[in-house]
Amino acid sequence: MNATPTDQRRLLDLAEIDTRMRQADHARKNPAQAARVQELLGRRQELSRELGARQGIRDDLRLELSRIEGDVSVVDARRVRDEGRLQTVTNPKDAQGLESELAALARRKSDLEDAELEIMERLEQAEAAVAEQEQVIAEVNAEGAALSAAGKTAVAEATAVYEAAERDRSAIAASVPAELVALYDRLALRGVGAALLRRQTCEGCRMVLSGTDLHAISGAAGDAVVTCPECGCILVRTEESGL
Repeated sequence: MNATPTDQRRLLDLAEIDTRMRQADHARKNPAQAARVQELLGRRQELSRELGARQGIRDDLRLELSRIEGDVSVVDARRVRDEGRLQTVTNPKDAQGLESELAALARRKSDLEDAELEIMERLEQAEAAVAEQEQVIAEVNAEGAALSAAGKTAVAEATAVYEAAERDRSAIAASVPAELVALYDRLALRGVGAALLRRQTCEGCRMVLSGTDLHAISGAAGDAVVTCPECGCILVRTEESGL
């Protein structure tokens, strides 16, 4: 195939744009924040399970405290009832029985109040543990939200770069013979489509060409499309090629 040196040099622009498009495509599909966001999602699941366990302990203590408070109310009601009866009873034996029951109720209330204080202390600790866990989750959520927003911005920016490069590519490709672009595209599917031959080195594969290969390339016409014997890309020759 033959093509003017100018058209062949335009392939270098296509190669540069294709590199830019690949990088932008990778950036929009794999934003730098994605890995950390996934890590935070896993972390939040762990924290949420722990929060559920802490909330369970807190709720059990609340239930226990409510039960004790109910028992205290029952004891108080019985105490008030017995004290009222004691004021009206005339039988000494009945009075003695009421006094004995009032003493038992006093002991029962003291025991309940001790248990109540213990539960209240444990409940305070449990509520603090829940609040602490909720704060950690809030911080994780905040970081995740910030990273997600930054990731969306990065994706939007990379998409804009990709679309701009895509337009540039279409414009350049339209200025190059279709047959040459088709060859370039076929070669680009498996690697570098076109590269500069500089100082006897293919910049596509970074290989220094042998004397025999350089002799064959130097003997080719200026408009001949030559390829790298090592990587197969189109070699664009210039005064820097060292031929």
